[in-house]
Amino acid sequence: MDEKCPVYTTMNFIGKKWTLVVLLELYKGKTKWKRYSELKRRLPKITAKVLSMRLKELEKQGLVLHKVNAETFPVKSKYRLGKSGEDFIAVIKDIKKWGLRWKVKNEHCENMDCRECEM
Repeated sequence: MDEKCPVYTTMNFIGKKWTLVVLLELYKGKTKWKRYSELKRRLPKITAKVLSMRLKELEKQGLVLHKVNAETFPVKSKYRLGKSGEDFIAVIKDIKKWGLRWKVKNEHCENMDCRECEM
């Protein structure tokens, strides 16, 4: 496969473990900005190192925006979906629809938008 192929290029960064889950977690809830500690708490199985790496990669790709408040101690970092990250949520929702249709029986997810999900 040619490395310039859009599928190859896109899968190179979104195909990494935890990437889609991190994006989905940033989408969830009413607040757009999420603190690193909040993301870590909502994703207890991800290591701090991997979460930090994924957030940096997603920021570099423009899917995630990062804001640092250095006026406080300790320094506080916040993250939110960027424009392309918000657009990518539609792809994640399509993956969810496919999973519900072909792989997973989950009535809870069938009847709920991911933004409201507390799972």
